[in-house]
Amino acid sequence: MATLPNIFRKGEGAESQTPARKPAAVRPERDPYHLRALPLESLVFYCKKIDNSRLVREPDPKSRGACWSAIATACAVVALLAGALAPSMANTIAGYKLENLRREERRLRDERRTLELRLAEIAAPQHLERLARERDLAPPAPGQVTHLDAKGEGAMAMAKK
Repeated sequence: MATLPNIFRKGEGAESQTPARKPAAVRPERDPYHLRALPLESLVFYCKKIDNSRLVREPDPKSRGACWSAIATACAVVALLAGALAPSMANTIAGYKLENLRREERRLRDERRTLELRLAEIAAPQHLERLARERDLAPPAPGQVTHLDAKGEGAMAMAKK
């Protein structure tokens, strides 16, 4: 009975006491040029052509309502933002207009001062005398002055009776 374990062999003394020697494991030499396997190297992908051109998509009745509610929500948010930002924008625009009006007022004041100064220079007696001498004008003689009658104040100039 060669297949029975050693404990059933009672008659053999020395051999049953020492365990049998196992052969030493020999590691095979490793090839330094051998590459390890790549991950998922055994997978093969096949591209199958699928033609869905004949399929007709059924409309979802809930998606239309969701779309309109999203549009309404966006419009409400825009309206709230516009309402919140409108006063500050109006103040900014009013500030620009006010500054333009102040600049215009300064310009008109400067122009008025310049015109008043020019008028004062032109209406000065020295300037009028110089202009009269340049144009050979002389003061009128006492007999050249004609005074108009004040009795016809309400009458027209061309009206004769």
